[in-house]
Amino acid sequence: MTKLLYFIIIVAFIDTFIQLPIITPYAVGLGASHVLTGAIVAVYSLTNMVGNVLGGHWIDKYGRKRMLLTGMVSVTIILLLYPLAQSGYQLLAIRFLHGLAGGFLIPAAFAYVGDKTKAGAQGKTMAFTGAAIGLAAIIGPAIGGAMAARSKIEYVFLFVAILFVITSFLLFRYIEESFVSSDRGKVHMKHFIPLLKNPMLLQASLAAFTIMISNGTLAFALPLKVEAIGLDTSVTGALLSTFGIVAIIIFLTPLNRIYDYMKPLTLVGIGIFLIGCALLFLSYITTFWTGILAMIIYGTGFAFIFPSMNRMVAEGSTQMDRGKAYGIFYAAFSLGVVAGSFISGAIAELFGLPFIFIAVIMFIACTSLLLIGRMRQKRSQKSD
Repeated sequence: MTKLLYFIIIVAFIDTFIQLPIITPYAVGLGASHVLTGAIVAVYSLTNMVGNVLGGHWIDKYGRKRMLLTGMVSVTIILLLYPLAQSGYQLLAIRFLHGLAGGFLIPAAFAYVGDKTKAGAQGKTMAFTGAAIGLAAIIGPAIGGAMAARSKIEYVFLFVAILFVITSFLLFRYIEESFVSSDRGKVHMKHFIPLLKNPMLLQASLAAFTIMISNGTLAFALPLKVEAIGLDTSVTGALLSTFGIVAIIIFLTPLNRIYDYMKPLTLVGIGIFLIGCALLFLSYITTFWTGILAMIIYGTGFAFIFPSMNRMVAEGSTQMDRGKAYGIFYAAFSLGVVAGSFISGAIAELFGLPFIFIAVIMFIACTSLLLIGRMRQKRSQKSD
């Protein structure tokens, strides 16, 4: 059952990653202006935040399986609408609905994983989920780009829809509900308030927001940096692949024992610091190999952060509010995606490449997280 959950996570994230290389040209092909194209790209993340929060509540109220299956079926139907779009505004409406429905999937899947993970094994389990996402991030854009180049872009959406139909059947047939308590009927929207005051969840959400800002900066500024130092554009892909491969190696090898040996907040702090160092280093690279070294540092930092902050959400929530906790957490993720693109563009426009500025943000976030953790520890000691 747990292995099938990892497969579901891969499919859910492929839905997002496979569209990265195709959604902009698809919008332009429908006659969308640059402004409308930007809105089409951004609206998915914006409505995804709403879907994360609403879905998080319903996941606790109606159960993980029902909401995960609802999200899968809804996204399947919406994917079939993409080839029918005749204008940029129709595509905008479809992306609006896609982000909303897709927002149910990830909190439900991670609530499932959190429910099924035994105490003391959260770190390694979350490392495997990180590997699942990393695999989706590598194969998704590659499949999307290759299919779009060899056939119509519309076929990409049909391919993902078929993948979702298969996954929905496997989910319906082989996954059992993990939260069957009678307490489900007591779930209420007001239960969001204690979660928003939960220090561990707030720390994890701040880490998620921070790491997605860094990812947005990397996606925006790395191609410009590669071009500025006179390297071929294909180098960008190699550098981004290096970061992903390093993270997956740490997730899947015995190195993943570190997640159970060290406190998650400590690993998050170290990871954000490493990412800050990598971004700072990227400002000064002049060769391909110095770029590879910077991306190895970045990939190591990312690998430390992702499973650790997911573990913090699992440990900072109960089965009764875990869906809402992951809804809040992944809403912070989506917000970071939007903010990362905007901040990177603004800083590049005003000051040039934004690596140094974002690196400073990473160092401030690292310090803030550790200070919050120390304050929480002191309060815990006083209460004891």
